[in-house]
Amino acid sequence: MADLNPIAKRIHNVTPDPVRLTLDDGTEAIFEFEWTEFFQQEFQAEGSRVDDDASYRLVSSDDNEDILVGRQPADGDGWEMLGAIATAEAADSDAS
Repeated sequence: MADLNPIAKRIHNVTPDPVRLTLDDGTEAIFEFEWTEFFQQEFQAEGSRVDDDASYRLVSSDDNEDILVGRQPADGDGWEMLGAIATAEAADSDAS
């Protein structure tokens, strides 16, 4: 069996503490996840961004090479794809 995605492992290991994510377009934000889970190699998570009321969902790409981020606005029904995560790290305790 292939290894688990290293970004997904980092997110899973840091949670429930806040996680600083950087997307492949350079966007950076701090997220708090309600849950994270692996099903074999596939990864899923759901949570929120500390400066936004929307819901966020993380999922593995079809080939499990990337972790993708989707956003559902607080007043909306649909999801929009934001991109792939480039890096994940524990957020500093003094970060806002």
